[in-house]
Amino acid sequence: MGTNKTIRVLIAKIGLDGHDVGAKVLIFWLRDEGMEVIYTGLRQTVEQVVEVALQEAVDVIGVSILSGSHLSIAQKLINRIRERELDGVLVLFGGTIPKDDIRALKEMGIHGVFPSHSKLEEISAFIKQNVRHGEEEGERNR
Repeated sequence: MGTNKTIRVLIAKIGLDGHDVGAKVLIFWLRDEGMEVIYTGLRQTVEQVVEVALQEAVDVIGVSILSGSHLSIAQKLINRIRERELDGVLVLFGGTIPKDDIRALKEMGIHGVFPSHSKLEEISAFIKQNVRHGEEEGERNR
């Protein structure tokens, strides 16, 4: 990342997933890492999350999901992001995600996937290395 601009991260809980302890731990970690973090709260829709991302001009949308509906939610989210032309936003998914689904998520357009028990340091380093502030799209891969 070539500038000193504060990275703005939106952490979202989409759908009926009512567990957010992991998301809150990540929020505090990212704040301690110098990022500005906005949390949507529980039970949001894809549309609500994308609208908040637009209003808050975030660099990252991170979705925490434990419900098992990550593939369908990811596709809806990517479609909505494209519709609203949020092309420069880094999109991450974390939570209960089977290893077999990681490839499918990335093929949909999710930039980084962090299954449960991923290290906080790994997540923040990925964000810092991949947030676009003029960098090329091709630099985003995990």
